[in-house]
Amino acid sequence: MQRGSEIYSDFCVTCHLEEGEGIIGTFPPLAKSDYLAQNREASIRGVKYGLQGEITVNGVTYNNIMTPLGLEDDEIADVMNYIMNSWGNFSDKTVTIEEVEAIEK
Repeated sequence: MQRGSEIYSDFCVTCHLEEGEGIIGTFPPLAKSDYLAQNREASIRGVKYGLQGEITVNGVTYNNIMTPLGLEDDEIADVMNYIMNSWGNFSDKTVTIEEVEAIEK
C-alpha cells in the first residue's frame, strides 16, 4: 500500500486528484468507483497501456485519453492495490504481478 501510494502521488494525482475524486466530465473518479469494481481487467489494462474512448463511471460518461504511464508490472500491481483499497473502494482479491503480466493490449 505504501509503494502504491507513492506511485499514485507521482503518476496519478495530477488528473485523479488527492482523494481520487477526479474532475467530473474530464477525469473519472477513482474514489467509490463502480467502474473499478466491475471492470478489474480493463482498469489494469488502462494503467498498463493507457485508455482511450468512452467509459461510464458512477453514471457519468467520460471520453478522454489516458496515456500509458510507463510503469513496470510490479508498480502497476502496487498502485492498483492502493487505488482498489482507498477512498471507499474495497477489493478482497490482491492484484498480483502475474495478473498484470497476463493482461495483453
